[in-house]
Amino acid sequence: MMSRCRQRETTMQNILVIDDEPDVRDAVKRVLDRAGYLVRTADNATDALAELERAATDVVITDIIMPKINGVQAIESIRKAFPSVRIIAISGGGNFGIATYQPTAITTTAYLASAEVAGAHLTLTKPFESGDLIQAVEKVLGVGHA
Repeated sequence: MMSRCRQRETTMQNILVIDDEPDVRDAVKRVLDRAGYLVRTADNATDALAELERAATDVVITDIIMPKINGVQAIESIRKAFPSVRIIAISGGGNFGIATYQPTAITTTAYLASAEVAGAHLTLTKPFESGDLIQAVEKVLGVGHA
């Protein structure tokens, strides 16, 4: 599986988008499709983990606040089972920047900080611009495999 991932670095990159909100999931897919990426989607972490088993994936973009298995739990599972996959965490709200994670603080900043602690390579606060999304994907792909 590792060689398939590395081979795709010179061709089209495979991205899996996990978000329980159809509008967000579809918008992210549309932007990345237009940018030339191969994009698959899942509306929950359970289906996403099954999809990762089925097909090589270079980048996962996951929402944090989702029912059943949240994004932080998904990130932990992905990092453990698929350590070469790059992860971008996204979450809504009006806070900008990452602060020190405080479990009692229920803010977007805290959610995204917890995603970084879990192993996300990059975080984005919703709403974000198309250019910011593409730049984030390019940045995590430029880092290389862990």
